[in-house]
Order: sequence, then C-alpha cells, then structure tokens
Amino acid sequence: MTTRIGLVGAGFIGGRHADSLAAQDGVAVVGVADPRADRAAAVAGRVGARAYAGWADLLDAEDLDALYVCVPPHGHGAVEEAAIGLGLALFVEKPLATDLATAERLAARIGDAGLLTSVGYHWRYLDTVETARGLLAETPARMVLAAWLDKAPGVDWWARQKQSGGQTVEQATHLFDVARMLVGEVSGGSAVGSRSPEGPGDILDVCTAALRFESGAVGSFSSSCLLPRGTRIGIELVAPGLGLELTEHQLVVSDRDGRRTVDRQVDPIAAEDRAFVAAVRGADDDVRAPYAEALRTHRLVTAVAAAAAGNGTVQLPATIGAQR
Repeated sequence: MTTRIGLVGAGFIGGRHADSLAAQDGVAVVGVADPRADRAAAVAGRVGARAYAGWADLLDAEDLDALYVCVPPHGHGAVEEAAIGLGLALFVEKPLATDLATAERLAARIGDAGLLTSVGYHWRYLDTVETARGLLAETPARMVLAAWLDKAPGVDWWARQKQSGGQTVEQATHLFDVARMLVGEVSGGSAVGSRSPEGPGDILDVCTAALRFESGAVGSFSSSCLLPRGTRIGIELVAPGLGLELTEHQLVVSDRDGRRTVDRQVDPIAAEDRAFVAAVRGADDDVRAPYAEALRTHRLVTAVAAAAAGNGTVQLPATIGAQR
C-alpha cells in the first residue's frame, strides 16, 4: 500500500524532505502547504503533489498517514495540535519551537496520544556518528569543543529573536544534540552572548557556553553568524588516547595509529526519512529522535540561550533527562 504524506512548509528543508520521500518506493507526497504560493507550487510540482495555501486546507482535503512539519520555529504549535487531534504520525523539523513552553505542551499531548514521532536531528543518522560512538564506548570523552561559525541564513525570520529563538536554538542545536548522544546529559554551566551593531536582526550574534556533563566531561560550545561563509561547523571530542573531529560530512580520527579521515557514506536526511516511513508502516523502528528525546535537547538549548541573554547561569529544568 502507498504511504500518503502531507508536507507543511516548502522552504529549503521542506523541499529536501519532499524530494527524499518521493524517491522512496511506495511513498506519495500528496499535498504541500505553504503560505507562499510559489514555493508550494514549486515543491508540489516536483513530487506530483497538490499545492495548498495553508496546513488547515491540506488536512481537510487529504487522507494522510503522516504529516511533515517543516515550518520556521515560530510556526510550531497549532499545526502539531491539529495533527495530534487527527492521530497522525508526525515528523517535526528542529527546533521544536522558539520557546520551551510550546514544546513541553506538545510533548505532553503527543505522549498522551501515543503517537509515532520523529524530529529532524539528522546528524544522528550519520554513519560517522555511529563510528564515533563505537570508538567512545571503551574510551569515553572527557572534553567537547563545538563550534558553529557561519553566516546568517538569508530568510528574514532567522535573525529575529521571537521568530527563530536565536542561533543556539535554531542552528547550533545540532551540536548540542550530538554531544548529548555521544557524551551524555549536561548537569550545568554558564553562557555569555553579545550583539554587535553589525549583527543581523536582534539576535545574539556571538555566544559561547561552558558546560559540565553528568559524566564529569566538560565542553565549550561557541556560535556566531557574523562571517561571510561557514568556516567551522562541527564538534571535537577528546578522550584518553583518542581525538575525534566530526562534521556533517566527515570524521577525523586521531589515535595511537595516526590520523585518518572517514567520509560519510550515507545521506542523513534520506536515512531519517526512510526510518520514519518504515516506522509508519510498522516495518521497523529506527527512529533516533522521537519528540520526547528531542525535547531533552530543546530544554538544554533554551536554557543555554536564556543564560547567554541573561545572568549567565545555565539553569536546566529538573526534567532535562526525564523520559515521557
């Protein structure tokens, strides 16, 4: 049987998911909703779907097995609420929201409904991340050095605090998520940030955090959107006799045998889409970031962002590591 999927949000990441899904056998993207008619029509045309002006029209018109929510951070909330009411399996692009309260509310409703969910932390599907996890299993990391030093994306909402949540929440969240996956939960720390006159919008354009993990490992996480292009986007891990440098494209391993580079062999977005569709069909369950797991990362990044904009102390919710 054909798995029928609706897509809300026809921007860059929504288009990547649409193309990935359309390439799978037995999957049909049947509707694409976006308030910009040109974008909805362009993505819908590529995958043989119908274009809709809004998600409510899409949900009213189509019989769906699952819904992809690929909206800007401030767009989360109402569309997920409607999908939960319909009992639809949900794929939600990160971040979960600009704030924590919206994500907590949705997580509670999803948990009560028992819905299948997946969140777009696609770095979790990198084969190089699996390699790194295997290497760290016997030699746990003692230090994490993460940086997202880049330019500001060209979309108008990104540099507006109320619409994106800032760079830590919207972009560097991938690094915090991978650190949680490879090192464990964070117990506390501090963060500082600043905004220069040259910075875009009203977000902090430089931010750095010093964190301690429950394992005793320590880490620093720095981000900036002031550069003309991406110069350093990745995470380094230091363990006894082992150094790892991980980006979205490759892993560099330094150990007693020397230094070697391992290029990724999989498209992580295609991999996460295949895993989600398989779970929707009940054929397999390799969903690596269900909503409850992604919520733990969102709790962390919102705490870091609040500290950087406030008194500097990262105050983690008591539920930071709690399962729902």
